[in-house]
Amino acid sequence: MPLINPFRGLRPLPERAADVAAPPYDVLNTEEARARAAGKPWSFLHISKPEIDLPAGTDPYSAQVYAKGSENLAHMIREGVLQRDSHACYYAYRLVTGNHAQTGIVAAASVAAYDEGRIRRHEFTRPDKEDDRVRQIEALNAQTGPVLLAHPACPVVDRILEKAATTTPAADLTADTGVRHTLWVIDDADDVTRIGAAIEALPALYIADGHHRSAAASRVSASRHTTAADGGGADYFLAVSFPAAQMQILCYNRVVRDLAGMQRDEFLRRVADAFSLDLAKGPVQPTVHGEIGMYLPGQWYRLRVKTEKIPADPVGRLDVSLLSDQLLAPILGIQDLRTDKRIDFVGGIRGTQELEKRVDSGEMAVAFSMHATSMDDLMAVTDAKQVMPPKSTWFEPKLADGLVSHVLD
Repeated sequence: MPLINPFRGLRPLPERAADVAAPPYDVLNTEEARARAAGKPWSFLHISKPEIDLPAGTDPYSAQVYAKGSENLAHMIREGVLQRDSHACYYAYRLVTGNHAQTGIVAAASVAAYDEGRIRRHEFTRPDKEDDRVRQIEALNAQTGPVLLAHPACPVVDRILEKAATTTPAADLTADTGVRHTLWVIDDADDVTRIGAAIEALPALYIADGHHRSAAASRVSASRHTTAADGGGADYFLAVSFPAAQMQILCYNRVVRDLAGMQRDEFLRRVADAFSLDLAKGPVQPTVHGEIGMYLPGQWYRLRVKTEKIPADPVGRLDVSLLSDQLLAPILGIQDLRTDKRIDFVGGIRGTQELEKRVDSGEMAVAFSMHATSMDDLMAVTDAKQVMPPKSTWFEPKLADGLVSHVLD
Protein backbone atom coordinates (compact mmCIF):
# COMPACT_ATOMS: atom_id res chain seq x y z
CA MET A 1 0.00 0.00 0.00
CA PRO A 2 1.52 3.39 -0.99
CA LEU A 3 2.42 6.02 1.57
CA ILE A 4 -0.22 8.41 0.22
CA ASN A 5 -3.11 8.39 -2.23
CA PRO A 6 -5.33 11.03 -3.80
CA PHE A 7 -8.89 11.11 -2.49
CA ARG A 8 -12.28 12.70 -3.11
CA GLY A 9 -12.15 15.63 -0.73
CA LEU A 10 -15.22 17.08 0.96
CA ARG A 11 -14.69 20.83 0.92
CA PRO A 12 -16.52 24.16 0.97
CA LEU A 13 -17.50 26.01 -2.14
CA PRO A 14 -14.83 28.67 -2.84
CA GLU A 15 -17.19 31.47 -1.87
CA ARG A 16 -17.97 29.71 1.42
CA ALA A 17 -14.40 28.82 2.43
CA ALA A 18 -13.94 31.85 4.70
CA ASP A 19 -17.25 31.08 6.44
CA VAL A 20 -16.33 27.44 7.01
CA ALA A 21 -12.62 27.42 7.93
CA ALA A 22 -12.01 27.18 11.67
CA PRO A 23 -9.11 26.72 14.09
CA PRO A 24 -8.16 23.14 14.97
CA TYR A 25 -10.57 21.52 17.43
CA ASP A 26 -7.88 21.17 20.11
CA VAL A 27 -6.69 24.78 20.34
CA LEU A 28 -9.99 26.17 21.67
CA ASN A 29 -12.00 25.22 24.72
CA THR A 30 -15.78 25.01 24.51
CA GLU A 31 -16.48 28.59 25.54
CA GLU A 32 -13.84 29.99 23.21
CA ALA A 33 -15.33 27.93 20.36
CA ARG A 34 -18.85 29.09 21.23
CA ALA A 35 -17.76 32.72 21.10
CA ARG A 36 -15.78 32.21 17.87
CA ALA A 37 -18.73 30.57 16.11
CA ALA A 38 -21.37 33.06 17.28
CA GLY A 39 -23.29 34.38 14.28
CA LYS A 40 -21.40 32.03 11.95
CA PRO A 41 -23.78 29.19 11.04
CA TRP A 42 -21.33 27.60 8.61
CA SER A 43 -18.27 27.63 10.86
CA PHE A 44 -16.69 24.19 11.00
CA LEU A 45 -16.66 24.55 14.78
CA HIS A 46 -20.27 23.34 14.64
CA ILE A 47 -18.81 20.02 13.48
CA SER A 48 -15.49 19.88 15.34
CA LYS A 49 -16.86 21.33 18.63
CA PRO A 50 -20.58 20.49 18.37
CA GLU A 51 -21.18 20.91 22.10
CA ILE A 52 -21.41 24.63 21.32
CA ASP A 53 -24.89 23.92 19.89
CA LEU A 54 -26.08 22.13 23.02
CA PRO A 55 -26.93 23.57 26.45
CA ALA A 56 -24.07 25.02 28.46
CA GLY A 57 -22.53 22.43 30.73
CA THR A 58 -23.09 19.53 28.31
CA ASP A 59 -20.35 16.92 28.66
CA PRO A 60 -18.27 17.35 25.47
CA TYR A 61 -17.70 13.57 25.42
CA SER A 62 -21.36 12.59 25.66
CA ALA A 63 -23.05 10.61 22.90
CA GLN A 64 -25.33 13.51 22.03
CA VAL A 65 -22.31 15.69 21.20
CA TYR A 66 -21.00 13.27 18.58
CA ALA A 67 -24.53 12.86 17.20
CA LYS A 68 -24.87 16.64 16.96
CA GLY A 69 -21.62 16.84 15.00
CA SER A 70 -22.93 14.27 12.53
CA GLU A 71 -26.21 16.17 12.23
CA ASN A 72 -24.39 19.45 11.58
CA LEU A 73 -22.14 17.88 8.94
CA ALA A 74 -25.14 16.39 7.14
CA HIS A 75 -26.86 19.78 7.25
CA MET A 76 -23.90 21.57 5.66
CA ILE A 77 -23.73 18.95 2.91
CA ARG A 78 -27.49 19.09 2.33
CA GLU A 79 -27.37 22.90 2.04
CA GLY A 80 -24.55 22.68 -0.50
CA VAL A 81 -22.03 24.52 1.68
CA LEU A 82 -19.79 21.44 1.56
CA GLN A 83 -19.45 19.39 -1.62
CA ARG A 84 -17.41 16.33 -2.42
CA ASP A 85 -15.12 16.19 -5.45
CA SER A 86 -16.27 13.79 -8.14
CA HIS A 87 -12.87 12.16 -8.55
CA ALA A 88 -9.73 11.60 -6.48
CA CYS A 89 -7.35 14.56 -6.21
CA TYR A 90 -4.43 15.86 -4.26
CA TYR A 91 -4.55 19.43 -2.96
CA ALA A 92 -1.84 22.05 -2.54
CA TYR A 93 -2.12 23.93 0.75
CA ARG A 94 -0.16 27.10 1.49
CA LEU A 95 0.11 28.82 4.87
CA VAL A 96 1.49 32.36 5.05
CA THR A 97 2.09 34.37 8.21
CA GLY A 98 4.33 37.43 8.24
CA ASN A 99 7.45 36.56 6.28
CA HIS A 100 6.96 32.82 6.69
CA ALA A 101 5.35 30.62 4.02
CA GLN A 102 5.04 26.86 3.64
CA THR A 103 3.36 24.86 0.89
CA GLY A 104 2.37 21.23 1.35
CA ILE A 105 0.34 18.40 -0.11
CA VAL A 106 -3.06 17.32 1.22
CA ALA A 107 -3.40 13.56 0.81
CA ALA A 108 -4.87 10.37 2.19
CA ALA A 109 -2.05 8.75 4.16
CA SER A 110 -1.76 5.01 4.61
CA VAL A 111 -2.74 3.54 7.97
CA ALA A 112 -0.65 0.47 7.12
CA ALA A 113 2.42 2.68 6.63
CA TYR A 114 1.67 4.30 10.00
CA ASP A 115 1.30 0.92 11.69
CA GLU A 116 4.55 -0.30 10.10
CA GLY A 117 6.54 2.80 11.07
CA ARG A 118 7.05 4.41 7.64
CA ILE A 119 4.87 7.23 8.88
CA ARG A 120 6.78 7.83 12.08
CA ARG A 121 5.57 9.15 15.41
CA HIS A 122 7.48 10.80 18.24
CA GLU A 123 4.92 11.08 21.05
CA PHE A 124 2.94 8.79 23.30
CA THR A 125 -0.82 9.18 23.16
CA ARG A 126 -3.48 9.21 25.86
CA PRO A 127 -6.25 6.59 25.61
CA ASP A 128 -8.99 9.08 26.53
CA LYS A 129 -7.98 11.44 23.73
CA GLU A 130 -7.76 8.57 21.27
CA ASP A 131 -11.23 7.43 22.32
CA ASP A 132 -12.62 10.91 21.63
CA ARG A 133 -11.19 10.96 18.11
CA VAL A 134 -12.39 7.41 17.38
CA ARG A 135 -15.93 8.34 18.41
CA GLN A 136 -15.80 11.53 16.33
CA ILE A 137 -14.58 9.70 13.21
CA GLU A 138 -17.20 6.98 13.61
CA ALA A 139 -20.01 9.48 14.16
CA LEU A 140 -19.11 11.54 11.08
CA ASN A 141 -17.87 8.66 8.93
CA ALA A 142 -15.13 11.11 8.06
CA GLN A 143 -11.83 12.50 9.25
CA THR A 144 -12.07 16.26 9.52
CA GLY A 145 -8.90 17.18 11.42
CA PRO A 146 -5.78 16.69 9.29
CA VAL A 147 -2.63 15.13 10.70
CA LEU A 148 0.35 17.43 10.18
CA LEU A 149 3.25 15.59 8.54
CA ALA A 150 6.75 16.55 7.45
CA HIS A 151 8.71 15.01 4.61
CA PRO A 152 12.35 15.18 3.48
CA ALA A 153 13.26 17.29 0.45
CA CYS A 154 11.23 16.23 -2.60
CA PRO A 155 11.85 18.57 -5.57
CA VAL A 156 9.35 16.79 -7.85
CA VAL A 157 6.50 17.50 -5.46
CA ASP A 158 7.71 21.05 -4.85
CA ARG A 159 7.54 21.81 -8.57
CA ILE A 160 4.03 20.40 -8.92
CA LEU A 161 2.84 22.40 -5.90
CA GLU A 162 4.31 25.58 -7.33
CA LYS A 163 2.57 24.92 -10.64
CA ALA A 164 -0.73 24.34 -8.85
CA ALA A 165 -0.31 27.66 -7.04
CA THR A 166 -0.53 29.49 -10.39
CA THR A 167 -4.11 28.27 -10.90
CA THR A 168 -7.36 29.60 -9.43
CA PRO A 169 -7.58 28.70 -5.73
CA ALA A 170 -10.31 26.46 -4.40
CA ALA A 171 -10.08 28.44 -1.15
CA ASP A 172 -8.25 31.61 -0.22
CA LEU A 173 -8.83 33.34 3.10
CA THR A 174 -7.08 35.15 5.90
CA ALA A 175 -8.06 33.98 9.37
CA ASP A 176 -8.51 36.34 12.30
CA THR A 177 -5.09 35.18 13.49
CA GLY A 178 -3.58 36.86 10.43
CA VAL A 179 -2.66 33.55 8.78
CA ARG A 180 -3.52 33.23 5.11
CA HIS A 181 -4.79 29.80 4.02
CA THR A 182 -4.86 28.96 0.30
CA LEU A 183 -5.92 25.67 -1.27
CA TRP A 184 -5.61 24.47 -4.87
CA VAL A 185 -6.90 21.28 -6.48
CA ILE A 186 -4.36 19.01 -8.19
CA ASP A 187 -6.27 16.72 -10.56
CA ASP A 188 -3.99 16.43 -13.59
CA ALA A 189 -3.48 12.68 -14.03
CA ASP A 190 0.26 12.95 -14.71
CA ASP A 191 0.82 15.20 -11.70
CA VAL A 192 -1.18 12.87 -9.47
CA THR A 193 0.93 9.92 -10.59
CA ARG A 194 4.22 11.77 -10.18
CA ILE A 195 3.32 12.97 -6.67
CA GLY A 196 2.51 9.46 -5.52
CA ALA A 197 5.72 8.01 -6.99
CA ALA A 198 7.91 10.79 -5.55
CA ILE A 199 6.50 10.46 -2.04
CA GLU A 200 6.69 6.67 -2.23
CA ALA A 201 10.44 6.95 -2.94
CA LEU A 202 11.03 8.76 0.37
CA PRO A 203 12.28 6.72 3.33
CA ALA A 204 9.57 7.98 5.68
CA LEU A 205 7.09 10.67 6.58
CA TYR A 206 7.12 12.22 10.06
CA ILE A 207 4.16 13.13 12.23
CA ALA A 208 4.64 16.67 13.44
CA ASP A 209 1.24 17.16 15.08
CA GLY A 210 -1.81 14.93 15.27
CA HIS A 211 -0.66 11.79 17.08
CA HIS A 212 -4.11 11.19 18.57
CA ARG A 213 -5.81 11.64 15.19
CA SER A 214 -3.49 9.17 13.48
CA ALA A 215 -3.74 6.66 16.33
CA ALA A 216 -7.53 6.94 16.22
CA ALA A 217 -7.50 6.40 12.46
CA SER A 218 -5.51 3.21 12.97
CA ARG A 219 -8.06 1.94 15.47
CA VAL A 220 -10.98 2.72 13.17
CA SER A 221 -9.21 0.97 10.30
CA ALA A 222 -8.60 -2.12 12.41
CA SER A 223 -12.27 -2.26 13.34
CA ARG A 224 -13.55 -1.82 9.78
CA HIS A 225 -11.05 -3.58 7.51
CA THR A 226 -12.30 -1.64 4.50
CA THR A 227 -10.49 0.29 1.81
CA ALA A 228 -11.05 1.93 -1.56
CA ALA A 229 -8.74 2.24 -4.52
CA ASP A 230 -9.14 6.02 -4.79
CA GLY A 231 -7.90 6.86 -1.29
CA GLY A 232 -11.26 6.57 0.37
CA GLY A 233 -11.94 4.04 3.07
CA ALA A 234 -10.80 3.69 6.64
CA ASP A 235 -7.36 2.40 5.65
CA TYR A 236 -6.26 5.98 4.99
CA PHE A 237 -6.27 9.12 7.10
CA LEU A 238 -6.43 12.81 6.27
CA ALA A 239 -2.98 14.42 6.27
CA VAL A 240 -1.10 17.49 5.10
CA SER A 241 2.62 17.01 4.53
CA PHE A 242 5.04 19.92 4.25
CA PRO A 243 8.75 19.90 3.38
CA ALA A 244 10.57 19.65 6.69
CA ALA A 245 12.82 22.57 5.73
CA GLN A 246 9.79 24.87 5.42
CA MET A 247 8.21 24.07 8.76
CA GLN A 248 8.39 26.44 11.70
CA ILE A 249 8.62 25.17 15.27
CA LEU A 250 8.22 27.61 18.12
CA CYS A 251 9.30 26.92 21.66
CA TYR A 252 7.04 25.28 24.23
CA ASN A 253 7.65 27.01 27.54
CA ARG A 254 7.11 25.75 31.10
CA VAL A 255 5.62 27.31 34.25
CA VAL A 256 5.73 25.78 37.75
CA ARG A 257 3.37 26.53 40.63
CA ASP A 258 5.84 26.44 43.54
CA LEU A 259 9.52 26.13 44.44
CA ALA A 260 9.08 22.80 46.24
CA GLY A 261 9.14 24.44 49.64
CA MET A 262 12.35 26.41 49.03
CA GLN A 263 12.84 30.12 49.53
CA ARG A 264 13.97 32.09 46.51
CA ASP A 265 17.60 32.36 47.62
CA GLU A 266 17.91 28.64 48.27
CA PHE A 267 16.33 27.81 44.91
CA LEU A 268 18.74 30.16 43.09
CA ARG A 269 21.72 28.60 44.86
CA ARG A 270 20.71 25.14 43.71
CA VAL A 271 20.14 26.33 40.16
CA ALA A 272 23.55 28.06 40.14
CA ASP A 273 25.18 24.79 41.20
CA ALA A 274 23.67 22.99 38.20
CA PHE A 275 23.91 25.70 35.50
CA SER A 276 25.83 28.81 34.59
CA LEU A 277 23.46 31.45 35.96
CA ASP A 278 23.42 35.17 35.04
CA LEU A 279 21.04 38.02 35.69
CA ALA A 280 19.32 39.33 32.54
CA LYS A 281 18.23 42.91 31.91
CA GLY A 282 14.98 41.85 30.26
CA PRO A 283 13.03 38.89 28.91
CA VAL A 284 15.14 35.97 27.75
CA GLN A 285 14.12 34.13 24.59
CA PRO A 286 16.87 31.55 24.00
CA THR A 287 18.28 31.39 20.49
CA VAL A 288 20.92 28.68 20.93
CA HIS A 289 20.91 25.08 22.12
CA GLY A 290 21.64 24.71 25.83
CA GLU A 291 20.32 28.13 26.85
CA ILE A 292 17.22 28.55 29.04
CA GLY A 293 15.44 31.67 30.27
CA MET A 294 14.11 31.66 33.83
CA TYR A 295 11.71 34.17 35.35
CA LEU A 296 11.05 34.72 39.04
CA PRO A 297 8.84 37.62 40.15
CA GLY A 298 10.40 40.81 38.80
CA GLN A 299 13.61 39.25 37.43
CA TRP A 300 14.80 37.29 34.40
CA TYR A 301 17.82 34.99 34.48
CA ARG A 302 19.81 33.30 31.73
CA LEU A 303 20.78 29.68 32.36
CA ARG A 304 23.39 27.84 30.31
CA VAL A 305 23.74 24.09 30.45
CA LYS A 306 27.31 23.03 31.17
CA THR A 307 28.77 21.43 28.05
CA GLU A 308 29.87 18.28 29.81
CA LYS A 309 26.27 17.71 30.92
CA ILE A 310 24.84 17.58 27.39
CA PRO A 311 24.45 13.91 26.36
CA ALA A 312 24.73 12.60 22.81
CA ASP A 313 21.42 10.75 23.06
CA PRO A 314 18.88 12.38 20.66
CA VAL A 315 16.22 12.66 23.36
CA GLY A 316 18.51 13.51 26.28
CA ARG A 317 20.15 16.39 24.42
CA LEU A 318 16.86 18.20 23.67
CA ASP A 319 16.59 21.47 25.57
CA VAL A 320 13.30 20.38 27.13
CA SER A 321 15.01 17.20 28.35
CA LEU A 322 17.97 19.13 29.75
CA LEU A 323 15.61 21.31 31.77
CA SER A 324 13.69 18.29 33.06
CA ASP A 325 16.71 16.15 33.83
CA GLN A 326 18.85 18.85 35.42
CA LEU A 327 16.33 21.16 37.11
CA LEU A 328 12.68 20.15 37.13
CA ALA A 329 13.28 16.66 38.48
CA PRO A 330 16.30 17.02 40.80
CA ILE A 331 15.57 20.51 42.12
CA LEU A 332 11.79 20.95 41.91
CA GLY A 333 10.82 17.29 42.24
CA ILE A 334 8.77 17.16 39.04
CA GLN A 335 9.30 13.62 37.76
CA ASP A 336 6.40 13.10 35.33
CA LEU A 337 5.45 15.96 33.05
CA ARG A 338 2.28 14.15 31.98
CA THR A 339 0.74 13.78 35.40
CA ASP A 340 2.27 16.35 37.77
CA LYS A 341 -0.28 19.11 38.35
CA ARG A 342 2.41 21.54 39.51
CA ILE A 343 3.63 22.17 35.96
CA ASP A 344 1.88 23.74 32.99
CA PHE A 345 2.94 24.50 29.42
CA VAL A 346 2.70 27.71 27.38
CA GLY A 347 2.98 27.75 23.59
CA GLY A 348 5.71 30.01 22.28
CA ILE A 349 3.20 31.94 20.19
CA ARG A 350 2.14 33.65 23.44
CA GLY A 351 5.58 35.14 24.01
CA THR A 352 7.54 35.78 27.19
CA GLN A 353 4.95 38.31 28.39
CA GLU A 354 2.57 35.42 29.10
CA LEU A 355 5.22 33.86 31.33
CA GLU A 356 5.67 37.11 33.25
CA LYS A 357 1.91 37.47 33.61
CA ARG A 358 1.43 34.03 35.10
CA VAL A 359 4.30 34.44 37.57
CA ASP A 360 3.61 38.04 38.59
CA SER A 361 -0.06 37.19 39.20
CA GLY A 362 1.02 34.67 41.83
CA GLU A 363 -0.52 31.76 39.90
CA MET A 364 2.94 30.37 39.19
CA ALA A 365 6.23 30.66 41.07
CA VAL A 366 8.72 30.31 38.23
CA ALA A 367 8.69 30.22 34.43
CA PHE A 368 11.15 28.85 31.90
CA SER A 369 11.49 30.05 28.30
CA MET A 370 12.91 27.39 26.01
CA HIS A 371 14.95 27.15 22.83
CA ALA A 372 12.74 25.70 20.10
CA THR A 373 13.22 22.08 19.11
CA SER A 374 14.43 21.80 15.50
CA MET A 375 13.02 19.59 12.76
CA ASP A 376 16.41 17.86 12.61
CA ASP A 377 16.09 17.04 16.31
CA LEU A 378 12.54 15.76 15.84
CA MET A 379 13.52 13.50 12.94
CA ALA A 380 16.61 12.23 14.79
CA VAL A 381 14.47 11.18 17.75
CA THR A 382 11.89 9.58 15.47
CA ASP A 383 14.47 7.74 13.37
CA ALA A 384 15.98 6.36 16.57
CA LYS A 385 12.50 5.02 17.46
CA GLN A 386 12.48 7.08 20.63
CA VAL A 387 9.83 9.34 22.10
CA MET A 388 10.09 13.04 22.84
CA PRO A 389 9.06 14.52 26.20
CA PRO A 390 5.53 15.95 26.38
CA LYS A 391 5.02 19.40 24.91
CA SER A 392 8.33 19.52 23.06
CA THR A 393 7.12 21.25 19.90
CA TRP A 394 4.67 24.00 19.00
CA PHE A 395 4.14 24.16 15.25
CA GLU A 396 3.03 27.48 13.86
CA PRO A 397 1.06 28.40 11.81
CA LYS A 398 -1.74 25.95 12.50
CA LEU A 399 -3.76 24.16 9.84
CA ALA A 400 -7.43 25.07 9.50
CA ASP A 401 -10.22 22.57 10.03
CA GLY A 402 -12.87 22.34 7.33
CA LEU A 403 -10.98 23.19 4.15
CA VAL A 404 -10.77 19.51 3.17
CA SER A 405 -12.27 16.46 4.89
CA HIS A 406 -11.79 12.77 4.15
CA VAL A 407 -14.95 10.69 3.89
CA LEU A 408 -14.62 7.00 4.81
CA ASP A 409 -16.43 4.96 2.16
